[in-house]
Amino acid sequence: MASSLRSPSELSIPSVLFAGGMAGIFNWAVAIPPDVRLQTQPKPKPGESLLYAGTIDCFKKTLAKERDGGPNNRSYAHVCCLFLWIWTRYPQLFAAGMLSGIFTTAIMAPGERIKCLLQIQASTGEVKYAGPMDCVKQLYREAGIRGVYKGTALTLMRDVPASGMYFMSYEWLKNLLTPAGKSPSELSIPSVLFAGGMAGIFNWAVAIPPDVLKSRFQTAPEGKYPNGFRDVLRELIREEGITSLYKGFNAVMLRAFPANAACFLGFELAMKFLNWLAPNL
Repeated sequence: MASSLRSPSELSIPSVLFAGGMAGIFNWAVAIPPDVRLQTQPKPKPGESLLYAGTIDCFKKTLAKERDGGPNNRSYAHVCCLFLWIWTRYPQLFAAGMLSGIFTTAIMAPGERIKCLLQIQASTGEVKYAGPMDCVKQLYREAGIRGVYKGTALTLMRDVPASGMYFMSYEWLKNLLTPAGKSPSELSIPSVLFAGGMAGIFNWAVAIPPDVLKSRFQTAPEGKYPNGFRDVLRELIREEGITSLYKGFNAVMLRAFPANAACFLGFELAMKFLNWLAPNL
Protein backbone atom coordinates (compact mmCIF):
# COMPACT_ATOMS: atom_id res chain seq x y z
CA MET A 1 0.00 0.00 0.00
CA ALA A 2 1.10 3.57 -0.71
CA SER A 3 0.98 4.53 2.96
CA SER A 4 3.68 1.97 3.75
CA LEU A 5 6.14 3.41 1.24
CA ARG A 6 9.18 5.02 2.78
CA SER A 7 11.08 8.10 1.60
CA PRO A 8 14.86 8.05 0.92
CA SER A 9 15.53 9.55 4.34
CA GLU A 10 13.97 6.46 5.97
CA LEU A 11 16.02 3.91 4.02
CA SER A 12 19.51 2.64 4.75
CA ILE A 13 22.52 4.21 3.05
CA PRO A 14 23.12 1.15 0.77
CA SER A 15 19.47 1.23 -0.32
CA VAL A 16 19.55 4.91 -1.30
CA LEU A 17 22.90 4.44 -3.03
CA PHE A 18 21.34 1.59 -5.01
CA ALA A 19 18.39 3.79 -6.00
CA GLY A 20 20.72 6.64 -6.92
CA GLY A 21 22.85 4.29 -8.98
CA MET A 22 19.78 3.10 -10.88
CA ALA A 23 18.88 6.73 -11.56
CA GLY A 24 22.35 7.26 -12.98
CA ILE A 25 22.07 4.21 -15.24
CA PHE A 26 18.71 5.36 -16.61
CA ASN A 27 20.11 8.87 -17.13
CA TRP A 28 23.22 7.61 -18.93
CA ALA A 29 21.17 5.36 -21.20
CA VAL A 30 19.30 8.37 -22.60
CA ALA A 31 21.80 11.25 -22.46
CA ILE A 32 24.03 12.25 -25.38
CA PRO A 33 26.23 15.27 -24.61
CA PRO A 34 26.91 17.48 -27.69
CA ASP A 35 26.66 20.73 -25.68
CA VAL A 36 30.40 21.08 -24.95
CA ARG A 37 31.18 20.98 -28.65
CA LEU A 38 28.71 23.79 -29.33
CA GLN A 39 29.88 25.84 -26.36
CA THR A 40 33.56 25.70 -27.22
CA GLN A 41 33.60 25.89 -31.01
CA PRO A 42 35.67 28.94 -31.99
CA LYS A 43 34.31 31.97 -33.77
CA PRO A 44 34.92 31.38 -37.51
CA LYS A 45 37.41 33.51 -39.38
CA PRO A 46 36.23 35.59 -42.36
CA GLY A 47 35.23 33.28 -45.18
CA GLU A 48 35.00 30.23 -42.91
CA SER A 49 31.86 28.53 -41.63
CA LEU A 50 31.11 27.24 -38.14
CA LEU A 51 32.23 23.70 -37.39
CA TYR A 52 28.63 22.89 -36.39
CA ALA A 53 25.75 24.58 -38.16
CA GLY A 54 23.45 23.90 -35.22
CA THR A 55 22.23 21.34 -32.73
CA ILE A 56 21.08 18.75 -35.29
CA ASP A 57 24.30 19.06 -37.27
CA CYS A 58 26.28 18.59 -34.05
CA PHE A 59 24.27 15.47 -33.15
CA LYS A 60 24.88 13.99 -36.61
CA LYS A 61 28.61 14.65 -36.61
CA THR A 62 29.00 13.44 -33.02
CA LEU A 63 27.17 10.18 -33.69
CA ALA A 64 29.11 9.65 -36.92
CA LYS A 65 32.43 9.93 -35.07
CA GLU A 66 31.55 8.42 -31.68
CA ARG A 67 28.88 5.76 -31.40
CA ASP A 68 28.67 6.20 -27.63
CA GLY A 69 28.08 9.95 -27.91
CA GLY A 70 31.25 10.81 -25.97
CA PRO A 71 32.06 10.39 -22.29
CA ASN A 72 29.44 11.54 -19.81
CA ASN A 73 30.22 11.39 -16.09
CA ARG A 74 27.22 13.32 -14.83
CA SER A 75 25.20 10.14 -14.31
CA TYR A 76 27.68 8.86 -11.72
CA ALA A 77 27.19 11.99 -9.63
CA HIS A 78 23.49 11.19 -9.24
CA VAL A 79 24.53 8.55 -6.71
CA CYS A 80 25.83 11.27 -4.39
CA CYS A 81 23.09 13.74 -5.28
CA LEU A 82 20.30 11.32 -4.53
CA PHE A 83 21.99 10.05 -1.39
CA LEU A 84 21.64 13.54 0.07
CA TRP A 85 18.06 13.94 -1.11
CA ILE A 86 15.53 14.53 1.70
CA TRP A 87 11.80 15.02 1.23
CA THR A 88 10.79 18.00 3.29
CA ARG A 89 9.74 21.63 2.85
CA TYR A 90 10.96 23.40 -0.30
CA PRO A 91 13.58 25.77 1.22
CA GLN A 92 15.15 22.82 3.04
CA LEU A 93 15.00 20.70 -0.09
CA PHE A 94 16.67 23.48 -2.08
CA ALA A 95 19.40 23.71 0.56
CA ALA A 96 19.85 19.91 0.53
CA GLY A 97 20.16 20.00 -3.25
CA MET A 98 22.80 22.74 -3.06
CA LEU A 99 24.71 20.70 -0.48
CA SER A 100 24.66 17.73 -2.84
CA GLY A 101 26.17 20.00 -5.51
CA ILE A 102 29.12 20.70 -3.21
CA PHE A 103 29.70 17.00 -2.52
CA THR A 104 29.45 15.96 -6.17
CA THR A 105 32.01 18.54 -7.30
CA ALA A 106 34.78 16.33 -5.94
CA ILE A 107 33.65 13.72 -8.49
CA MET A 108 32.44 16.06 -11.21
CA ALA A 109 35.35 18.50 -11.59
CA PRO A 110 38.03 16.04 -12.82
CA GLY A 111 35.48 14.11 -14.88
CA GLU A 112 34.19 17.29 -16.50
CA ARG A 113 37.73 18.37 -17.36
CA ILE A 114 38.49 15.03 -18.98
CA LYS A 115 35.14 14.89 -20.77
CA CYS A 116 35.57 18.35 -22.26
CA LEU A 117 39.12 17.70 -23.48
CA LEU A 118 38.17 14.37 -25.08
CA GLN A 119 35.12 15.86 -26.77
CA ILE A 120 37.11 18.77 -28.16
CA GLN A 121 39.77 16.51 -29.64
CA ALA A 122 37.03 14.36 -31.17
CA SER A 123 35.63 17.49 -32.84
CA THR A 124 38.92 18.89 -34.13
CA GLY A 125 40.54 15.59 -35.05
CA GLU A 126 43.75 16.60 -33.23
CA VAL A 127 44.26 13.54 -31.04
CA LYS A 128 46.40 14.21 -27.97
CA TYR A 129 44.85 11.77 -25.48
CA ALA A 130 44.41 8.05 -26.12
CA GLY A 131 41.54 7.88 -23.62
CA PRO A 132 40.39 9.01 -20.17
CA MET A 133 43.27 7.43 -18.23
CA ASP A 134 45.87 8.78 -20.64
CA CYS A 135 44.25 12.20 -20.29
CA VAL A 136 44.55 12.05 -16.49
CA LYS A 137 48.19 10.97 -16.70
CA GLN A 138 49.13 13.78 -19.07
CA LEU A 139 47.27 16.44 -17.10
CA TYR A 140 48.93 15.32 -13.88
CA ARG A 141 52.37 15.19 -15.51
CA GLU A 142 51.94 18.71 -16.94
CA ALA A 143 50.41 20.54 -13.95
CA GLY A 144 49.94 18.13 -11.08
CA ILE A 145 46.62 17.70 -9.29
CA ARG A 146 45.81 21.34 -10.08
CA GLY A 147 45.67 20.44 -13.78
CA VAL A 148 43.24 17.59 -13.16
CA TYR A 149 40.97 19.79 -11.02
CA LYS A 150 41.07 22.85 -13.28
CA GLY A 151 37.60 24.43 -13.36
CA THR A 152 36.52 23.28 -9.90
CA ALA A 153 35.25 26.73 -8.88
CA LEU A 154 33.13 26.98 -12.03
CA THR A 155 31.80 23.46 -11.49
CA LEU A 156 30.67 24.61 -8.03
CA MET A 157 29.09 27.75 -9.52
CA ARG A 158 27.13 25.54 -11.89
CA ASP A 159 26.14 22.61 -9.71
CA VAL A 160 25.35 24.21 -6.34
CA PRO A 161 22.40 26.41 -7.42
CA ALA A 162 21.36 24.07 -10.24
CA SER A 163 21.16 21.04 -7.93
CA GLY A 164 19.05 23.02 -5.48
CA MET A 165 16.66 23.92 -8.28
CA TYR A 166 16.72 20.36 -9.60
CA PHE A 167 15.46 18.56 -6.52
CA MET A 168 13.16 21.32 -5.31
CA SER A 169 11.39 21.60 -8.69
CA TYR A 170 10.98 17.81 -8.94
CA GLU A 171 9.31 17.59 -5.54
CA TRP A 172 7.16 20.65 -6.26
CA LEU A 173 5.97 19.21 -9.57
CA LYS A 174 5.24 15.82 -7.99
CA ASN A 175 3.08 17.48 -5.36
CA LEU A 176 1.41 19.63 -8.03
CA LEU A 177 0.53 16.55 -10.09
CA THR A 178 -0.72 14.49 -7.14
CA PRO A 179 -4.55 14.34 -6.96
CA ALA A 180 -6.20 15.37 -3.71
CA GLY A 181 -6.18 12.59 -1.15
CA LYS A 182 -3.39 10.71 -2.90
CA SER A 183 0.32 10.33 -2.12
CA PRO A 184 3.10 11.44 -4.51
CA SER A 185 4.35 7.84 -4.35
CA GLU A 186 1.18 6.82 -6.22
CA LEU A 187 1.92 8.97 -9.28
CA SER A 188 1.67 7.28 -12.65
CA ILE A 189 4.77 6.68 -14.76
CA PRO A 190 3.84 9.48 -17.25
CA SER A 191 3.55 11.93 -14.32
CA VAL A 192 6.93 10.87 -12.92
CA LEU A 193 8.46 11.23 -16.38
CA PHE A 194 6.99 14.71 -16.78
CA ALA A 195 8.11 15.87 -13.33
CA GLY A 196 11.60 14.46 -13.83
CA GLY A 197 11.94 15.90 -17.32
CA MET A 198 10.83 19.37 -16.23
CA ALA A 199 13.18 19.21 -13.24
CA GLY A 200 15.98 18.70 -15.75
CA ILE A 201 14.80 21.75 -17.70
CA PHE A 202 14.73 23.90 -14.54
CA ASN A 203 18.17 22.58 -13.57
CA TRP A 204 19.79 23.50 -16.87
CA ALA A 205 18.06 26.86 -17.13
CA VAL A 206 20.17 27.78 -14.09
CA ALA A 207 23.28 25.80 -15.06
CA ILE A 208 23.91 26.79 -18.70
CA PRO A 209 25.79 30.13 -18.24
CA PRO A 210 28.35 28.78 -15.73
CA ASP A 211 28.56 25.58 -17.80
CA VAL A 212 29.56 27.58 -20.89
CA LEU A 213 32.21 29.41 -18.88
CA LYS A 214 33.43 26.14 -17.38
CA SER A 215 33.73 24.40 -20.75
CA ARG A 216 35.68 27.31 -22.23
CA PHE A 217 37.98 27.55 -19.23
CA GLN A 218 38.66 23.82 -18.94
CA THR A 219 39.56 23.42 -22.62
CA ALA A 220 41.68 26.58 -22.92
CA PRO A 221 45.49 26.37 -23.19
CA GLU A 222 47.29 26.82 -19.89
CA GLY A 223 47.70 30.49 -19.01
CA LYS A 224 45.11 31.85 -21.47
CA TYR A 225 42.79 33.03 -18.69
CA PRO A 226 45.03 34.09 -15.77
CA ASN A 227 42.09 35.62 -13.85
CA GLY A 228 39.90 32.55 -14.25
CA PHE A 229 36.24 32.77 -15.20
CA ARG A 230 36.30 36.59 -15.15
CA ASP A 231 38.59 36.60 -18.19
CA VAL A 232 36.41 33.99 -19.92
CA LEU A 233 33.28 36.05 -19.22
CA ARG A 234 34.84 39.29 -20.50
CA GLU A 235 36.08 37.62 -23.68
CA LEU A 236 32.76 35.94 -24.47
CA ILE A 237 30.70 39.09 -23.96
CA ARG A 238 33.19 41.27 -25.85
CA GLU A 239 33.44 38.97 -28.87
CA GLU A 240 30.04 37.25 -29.02
CA GLY A 241 27.65 39.20 -26.80
CA ILE A 242 25.62 38.24 -23.76
CA THR A 243 23.74 35.53 -25.69
CA SER A 244 27.00 33.55 -25.91
CA LEU A 245 26.39 32.50 -22.29
CA TYR A 246 23.56 30.33 -23.62
CA LYS A 247 25.50 28.62 -26.39
CA GLY A 248 24.36 25.03 -26.73
CA PHE A 249 20.96 25.88 -25.22
CA ASN A 250 18.98 23.82 -27.75
CA ALA A 251 21.25 20.79 -27.39
CA VAL A 252 21.13 20.93 -23.60
CA MET A 253 17.35 21.27 -23.45
CA LEU A 254 16.75 18.53 -26.01
CA ARG A 255 18.79 16.21 -23.79
CA ALA A 256 17.62 17.51 -20.41
CA PHE A 257 14.00 16.40 -20.57
CA PRO A 258 14.37 12.74 -21.65
CA ALA A 259 17.59 12.15 -19.67
CA ASN A 260 16.21 13.44 -16.39
CA ALA A 261 12.79 11.91 -16.95
CA ALA A 262 14.60 8.56 -17.26
CA CYS A 263 16.79 9.39 -14.25
CA PHE A 264 13.90 10.00 -11.88
CA LEU A 265 11.90 7.10 -13.29
CA GLY A 266 14.84 4.83 -12.50
CA PHE A 267 15.04 6.24 -8.99
CA GLU A 268 11.30 5.90 -8.32
CA LEU A 269 11.21 2.33 -9.66
CA ALA A 270 14.22 1.40 -7.55
CA MET A 271 12.56 2.94 -4.47
CA LYS A 272 9.36 0.96 -5.08
CA PHE A 273 11.39 -2.22 -5.50
CA LEU A 274 13.26 -1.60 -2.24
CA ASN A 275 10.03 -0.86 -0.39
CA TRP A 276 8.53 -4.09 -1.74
CA LEU A 277 11.70 -6.06 -0.97
CA ALA A 278 12.19 -4.95 2.67
CA PRO A 279 9.14 -6.68 4.24
CA ASN A 280 9.63 -9.76 2.06
CA LEU A 281 13.18 -10.53 3.20
